[in-house]
Amino acid sequence: KEIFGDGNVIEHHSSLDPVKESFQSRLASENWDAPIIVTTSVQFFESLFSARSSSCRKLHNIVNSVVVIDEVQMLPTNYLLPILQIIKGLTKHFGVSMVLMSATQPAITEELFEKSNGEHYSILEKEQCREIMVSPNPGELAEAVKRVEIIQKEKYSEWSTLAEEAGQFDQVLCIVNTRKDCRDLYKRMPEGTVHLSANMCGEHRSRVIARIKERLRNNDTVRVVSTQLVEAGVDIDFPVVYRAMAGLDSIAQAAGRCNREGKMAIRGQVFVFEPPKQAPAGSLRKGAQSGREILSVDPDGCRELRPGTLSRYFKLFYSSVNSFDRKGINDLLVKDCNPHLNFQFKTAAQQFQIIENHNQISVVVWYNGGETDSRDLIKTLRYAGPSRLLMRKLQRFTISIPERIFLEVSGSFEEIQGIWCQNADTLYDDLLGFVGYEGDFPVCI
Repeated sequence: KEIFGDGNVIEHHSSLDPVKESFQSRLASENWDAPIIVTTSVQFFESLFSARSSSCRKLHNIVNSVVVIDEVQMLPTNYLLPILQIIKGLTKHFGVSMVLMSATQPAITEELFEKSNGEHYSILEKEQCREIMVSPNPGELAEAVKRVEIIQKEKYSEWSTLAEEAGQFDQVLCIVNTRKDCRDLYKRMPEGTVHLSANMCGEHRSRVIARIKERLRNNDTVRVVSTQLVEAGVDIDFPVVYRAMAGLDSIAQAAGRCNREGKMAIRGQVFVFEPPKQAPAGSLRKGAQSGREILSVDPDGCRELRPGTLSRYFKLFYSSVNSFDRKGINDLLVKDCNPHLNFQFKTAAQQFQIIENHNQISVVVWYNGGETDSRDLIKTLRYAGPSRLLMRKLQRFTISIPERIFLEVSGSFEEIQGIWCQNADTLYDDLLGFVGYEGDFPVCI
């Protein structure tokens, strides 16, 4: 916004949609009417598959545009087939140029998918994709910019053991797999440790990250415990990073937060450890299993994060995936599967939920962001109703919580103009964010 101006950039990060659509909420819905849109992969792809009129109103603005997808390795494997199909369709029929960016480029041009006759094929064929590299020789580049060393640690049976070890460093970042793990480790770390997770609204996280950067610049003591959200697009630089066992791509992303600027006289240290509790079932656990296997068979390649090792990891990981279209989205929408063109758009929209947010509720929390207090925005929502500008502001104060937890604390929220808003002051903490639950679920970016 500082470069292009406020009027030319729209941020659309959250799925803050009214519980029920109304005429006013449809007018207030985001339609991406600006030259530059900053959004999430979740918002982008769920809009493309949506059957709601408020979501579809922005799709025409994608035509003849350039779409940059950062951290493409985070595309969910359970939906990879329909996602790649729609990427191919946008480029082939709607004049869209897709730029898929990542420091750990996944093997999405490989023949991952299987036909009924057992033949394998790819969606994005290699000849249709052009690799953009800053060096003609990635291996030489990797050798030239070695900044970190990956060091395997033993399993920690208790979080307190890890807290004692990590707490000996004045500047250290610990990255874990779930919000509950984040809280459990944080509680055992030395006083002054910073907590960072998706239990905190966007405005809260931004302010905390700004304080972390300031303390790093001043060479002050700063210890941070975070979920994997810190691995995507957060420009921080620690001399020491601890990472709970995960996929090699996540380990590489964590390493990107260590000696990031290469200013240390020695390499930064990234300690990969087995946490007291294994990663949640699903892609996180499969990624951790594949990462563990690669670390055991190619310790030297993993220690230095060689490009070939990352490629082998992705092939191993994808081979463990049961289905790249778990909900059968492709069968609902592809002509070959529907010879009579009986496309089931509504069913596909209901099934395509990257964060599985049918069990998640988006809520606006109470947080004073300095220039803006969410309570003032909630008051405006109550008396003036939703507007596009107001909805954009409210997104910065929104979090998603499990439906079962929401039902337990529903008395602390009220529905205002179709939006659930906090109305009690005991649920949101200035250090931890939302504190109304003790559940254990993986963080989603």
